[in-house]
Amino acid sequence: MKRIIFLILIILNTSLLPAQSVKRYTLVEVIHIAQKQSPDALMAKHRFRKSYWQYRTFKATYLPALNLTATLPDINRSINAISAPDGTISYASQSVTNYSLGLSLNQKIGLTGGEIFVNTGLQRMDNFFTDTTTRQYLSNMINIGIIQPVFSYNPYKWSKKIEPLKYEEAKRVYMESEEDIAIKATNYFFSLLTAQIEWEIAKKNYHNYDTLYRIAKGRYNLGKIAENDLLQLQLNFLKADASVEQAQLNYNDKLFRFKSYLRLAGSDRITLISPLLTSFFNVSVSKAVEEAKLNTSTALSFQQRLLEAASQLNMAKMNGRFDMNLYASFGLSQTSHTLQEAYNNPLNQERVSMGITLPLLDWGKAKGGIKIAESNQDLVKTAVQQDRIDFQQNIYLSVMQFAMQKKQLAIAAKSDTVAQERYVVTHERYLIGKVNDVLELNNAQIDNDNARLNYFKTLRDYWINYYDLRKLTLYDFQKNEPIILNTKLLLQ
Repeated sequence: MKRIIFLILIILNTSLLPAQSVKRYTLVEVIHIAQKQSPDALMAKHRFRKSYWQYRTFKATYLPALNLTATLPDINRSINAISAPDGTISYASQSVTNYSLGLSLNQKIGLTGGEIFVNTGLQRMDNFFTDTTTRQYLSNMINIGIIQPVFSYNPYKWSKKIEPLKYEEAKRVYMESEEDIAIKATNYFFSLLTAQIEWEIAKKNYHNYDTLYRIAKGRYNLGKIAENDLLQLQLNFLKADASVEQAQLNYNDKLFRFKSYLRLAGSDRITLISPLLTSFFNVSVSKAVEEAKLNTSTALSFQQRLLEAASQLNMAKMNGRFDMNLYASFGLSQTSHTLQEAYNNPLNQERVSMGITLPLLDWGKAKGGIKIAESNQDLVKTAVQQDRIDFQQNIYLSVMQFAMQKKQLAIAAKSDTVAQERYVVTHERYLIGKVNDVLELNNAQIDNDNARLNYFKTLRDYWINYYDLRKLTLYDFQKNEPIILNTKLLLQ
């Protein structure tokens, strides 16, 4: 009675526990989750944001900069040499307080590498002597000028060519990383799906061999089969029993890796739905190469590398040679003991300065730098040419591999069907006693399992090749349109 009550309590407690839900995922859903919240997706997103702000910082250098400067105050109390009107010099204690306020507007000139500026300011000086105090104002009403290096390397000119390429490349790298994530998610999906199917096959084989072993024992007792066949079926049954536990362990391992990569929380059961192919599409090699040149980050990196090499050569030719710097300014200023008078009747002030640097003897240093930069440019050009050839070859191989998948999938599907029919026929014939060869039944079962798993392996290869082709071209051949990026969603 106690045992019965205990079992009833267990059944009641079990019925009160919440039922474990089952979540089903398709390949498209798994890829969408991976591209949204996997570790690779988050890192790709942060890398793009970094590149975005680097580009924003670059653009800001070409915008006007408004600066406010102030000294409130600058106090200096010391003993200084004082010149008298008669020319004599004596030391006296002096206390001076300076105040200044300035506003400047600066604008870089990307075309020439110079800078123009407009500024205004006001200064006040309070001079405390032992017997008197003086106050004086100096106003700079407006000052307009230019700072222009001549015959010098202009980094702004080259940055305006290179930095936009870097930002565009960052966008394309992000899109390619999404396709990389799709490939990785596809591998995780089919790895778990294969483990799921292997577990189902192991359980099916266990029940089949359990039934066959029971039948074989009856036939052996009747003398219809040899002891060797009975032992073979017993061995198959024991192997099937062990395979169930091994398949379950492998499934749990793949499930943990799957959930870890997709960052799926909870203990819900997961079932994967095998993708079905409804149609195939052809991809032209010439079309793939053309789209890759237009869309991918690799094509942009070729341009960037050539521009950077040309920039280094230009810098070697311009720096360390004949340099000239021009400074010119015009302004209005006035000084007075009162603030109001400091802005009356302003006086002109002009300043022009031109400095030159001409190395007379550098022992071939400048020439050597130019030769190094020229050699580096030639090296980059050669490397880019070879990389372009390899890039096109990789696209060609990817297109050819993708084109093969249609036939490979058809063969794998047909092989799966034939192997399954063969096993069913052999199994039924063994049950009714028309086939007594255990090895024939065993071979049919092994071929059936291998054909089943090979079909899903071929299906995985198809989807990996599909996303690899998208990554290499950044083009969706199924929809016949380029893959685009919505940067606003990434910056939210």
